[in-house]
This record gives sequence, C-alpha cells and structure tokens, in this order.
Amino acid sequence: SKLPAERVVLLVLVGLLAAALIIIFRLYFVLLEGETCLKCAAGWEQNGGKCYYFYTVRSAWTESRRFCQNLGSDLVKIDSREEALMEHDEDRFWIGLTDSEVEGRFLWVDGSPLDQRGGSGDPTSWFDRSCSDPQKSICEAAGTQSCV
Repeated sequence: SKLPAERVVLLVLVGLLAAALIIIFRLYFVLLEGETCLKCAAGWEQNGGKCYYFYTVRSAWTESRRFCQNLGSDLVKIDSREEALMEHDEDRFWIGLTDSEVEGRFLWVDGSPLDQRGGSGDPTSWFDRSCSDPQKSICEAAGTQSCV
C-alpha cells in the first residue's frame, strides 16, 4: 500500500526532529560532564578550569616559584575576582606577580603586565613585600580532562 506524500513528509520530519533531539541531548550531557570531568592531582583544589595547590611551607618568592615549577605548574596568576583570595593579613601567599626587575612595574610570571583597570587597584593592597620574606604560596595548573 502506498502512503500519501504528506504522510511520508511528516514521517521524515518526525525522524529528523527525533535525531536532532538525540544529538542535542547527547551534547548537553557531554558538556555537562565536561564541567565535572575536570580532574586535579591529589592534594590540589579545583576552581573553574584550573587546579590550585596551597603550599603552607613558608619560603622566599624564588623558592616558592621553583617549588611550583617542580610540580609542573607556576605561582598563581590572578585574572578573575574568584582568584583574588589573599585578603586577610594572617593568610599571605606568594602569587605569580613581581616587580623584581623594575620596582613598581609589576609583571606576572608569564611576562604579562598587571592590568590595573577595574581590578583590585594598587598592587600594594596585595601586600607588596620583599621577595626574600618567607610566605606561603599558591601554585596554579590547568586541570586535565578525565573523560571525553
């Protein structure tokens, strides 16, 4: 028996709609899993797409940076409000910002200059200290995807 042309078109459209819904559904869960599939090494804390290691042994800035680099990371570069965690006097941490080359000219460990527009203002509010002062430090590394 022959199906009317309208019915064939309707069946094709329903099939295409079902396929589109399946694709959208799968993409949604892949993206949702991507949010939770980010893994950090043991002892590291996850925030966003990055991993952080809070090193509580106090050391000079250079030694703190070397410690982070030995872990395959570097001192944290604060590029979001969520990362600006060091506001309390009792919790001072070395971050990846230094003016060791030229006093008052702050550079991140990746060589980029500090962007003071609309940020936390004067870096001295982040407790500009001598690089030889022993402080705790925060290492930052990219998280790894553990699922596809």
